[in-house]
Amino acid sequence: MAQAVEPTRTVIMTVDDDPGVSRAVARDLRRRYGASYRIVRAESGESALEALRELKLRGDLVAVLLADFRMPRMNGIEFLEQALDVYPGARRVLLTAYADTNAAIDAINVVDLDHYLLKPWDPPEEKLYPVLDDLLQAWRSSDHRPVPSTKVVGHRWSARSSAVREFLARNQVPYRWYSCDEPEGRRLLAAAGQDGQRLPLVVTPDGTPLLEPEATELAARVGLATTPAADFYDLVVVGGGPAGLGAAVYGASEGLRTVLVERSATGGQAGQSSRIENYLGFPDGVSGAQLTDRARRQAARFGAEILTTREVTGLEVGGAARTVRFSDGTAVAAHSVILATGVSYRQLPAAGARDLTGCGVFYGSALTEAPSCQGQDVYIVGGANSAGQAAMYLARGAKSVTLLVRGPSLAASMSYYLIQQIEEAPNIAVRTGTVVEAAHGSGHLERLTLRDTASGRSELVDTQWMFVFIGAAPLTDWLDGTVLRDGRGFILAGPDLTPDGRPPAGWELDRPPYHLETNVPGVFVAGDVRAQSAKRVASAVGEGAMAVMLVHRYLEQS
Repeated sequence: MAQAVEPTRTVIMTVDDDPGVSRAVARDLRRRYGASYRIVRAESGESALEALRELKLRGDLVAVLLADFRMPRMNGIEFLEQALDVYPGARRVLLTAYADTNAAIDAINVVDLDHYLLKPWDPPEEKLYPVLDDLLQAWRSSDHRPVPSTKVVGHRWSARSSAVREFLARNQVPYRWYSCDEPEGRRLLAAAGQDGQRLPLVVTPDGTPLLEPEATELAARVGLATTPAADFYDLVVVGGGPAGLGAAVYGASEGLRTVLVERSATGGQAGQSSRIENYLGFPDGVSGAQLTDRARRQAARFGAEILTTREVTGLEVGGAARTVRFSDGTAVAAHSVILATGVSYRQLPAAGARDLTGCGVFYGSALTEAPSCQGQDVYIVGGANSAGQAAMYLARGAKSVTLLVRGPSLAASMSYYLIQQIEEAPNIAVRTGTVVEAAHGSGHLERLTLRDTASGRSELVDTQWMFVFIGAAPLTDWLDGTVLRDGRGFILAGPDLTPDGRPPAGWELDRPPYHLETNVPGVFVAGDVRAQSAKRVASAVGEGAMAVMLVHRYLEQS
């Protein structure tokens, strides 16, 4: 039963089937917000929806919905999903135990979840109230009108459909997914005058249909910034991973006119991680999506511009200006540049893998595909932390997860805590000395040929899901002839440029390059793309901040 609804103040609603927990949440909410908001308590999703409909009929406003995940008949995610139709502008919070955090991560796309809280939330002054304060502030700054969501109609085994979903999810754009085989998907296709032969179909919030849209068009249509507001800045940051976001936060917060340029989605490889458990300040772990979203919002709050779907193709030096050129022929210039382009996963050389990419073969975690792996046999290629994190996440729902590692063990490339977790997971197996020789399937992945590197014997296994995390390839070819790199393409900087104490060729200043400065004065590097970097999230963020400090030093002396 829900409380009787009275038309008074704006509502904060809490839903929990445990009467004791329900009363405790309501008590803490009333203590902090009771003077300004009406706290409505419900003990089931059904009664909460009934109360919401009554509030809607009376014209009352609902600011925040806080629902427990584990409720009978209708869990918290199912309730929040239905509540979206009644109050789409209300902020949504899921109350969950640590064991159910994967459900909260999934809910980010299903119900555009704003936050999840772990039980217990004591003390509320530290764990509950700061979250609610931020959400209420965000709600007050909006106009509370219903916001239609982006709709995506596609096929389960369509590589382009998968790419569109991943793009929207990683850029934190809420969307609803419809299979072309289900009734609503067919209705949307018919309304757009399409027969389903070409997919995906994206229907933007204003009702515009986009057929097989390219990332740039899609970004512009769903409200992502793609064009710089100015022609000249103090700082251009190229790349939106942890290093780039760190640089954008510190650059903008310290008064530099800063623009961050990202070719796909902020977060980089870290943004695709299902769980990061060794990042300072997050004892319970944090998903890459959460960390990325917070960093992006933080950078924007300080005034940094963030541009997506802008591929950088060149860097030019002209006097004091450093000009970054884009693939469409446009450019943006600045006094200084920080290169934080990160790295990409190397392509699997196995026969057939390229043709099945996006159709069962995925590079990175592809979290949008994780729900489809429920009850399935999943294979993960790679032995570093990213592969281990993906294995732990997918093992929560998959029938089995098999890690395929070329080397003799995980110890050389994976953190100890992850190795322990994998060893304790009953449905995760590790096959060392094993490589993928071929991927087979008609339209989607169906089988893999695995080869034992010691014996040379091959084996055919059935699977529809393979996630690849093999090595890191720096995205630096566009710097050829301008910025010095090592033999693998990683950018040289600081002491690595002057091993014998002499400045690099062409260096004209009367000082040596700063620690993160390249052979081009005013052009710095941070994160995984730097030669000899630590390849950790914390070190990347730290290098982004350090690079900004060195930018200031460079600008003061220019």
